[in-house]
Amino acid sequence: MTTTKIPHGENTITVELTVKELMALTGVRFHNNHSVEISARKKLNEVLFEAYEREQKENAPIPYQMLL
Repeated sequence: MTTTKIPHGENTITVELTVKELMALTGVRFHNNHSVEISARKKLNEVLFEAYEREQKENAPIPYQMLL
């Protein structure tokens, strides 16, 4: 079994979802409207990507030109 370490994994991120999107993520199926689940997953991925990008920028090395 492999243990995955996630830096700042305990930080809180806020995602705004509709009630239907939240229900779709918990397993409720909307047979006539599959786009609800797709929309919810897209929002989660976008927020996660933004948080990862923000962390990368904070830990990035200082450009040489800024040191002059």
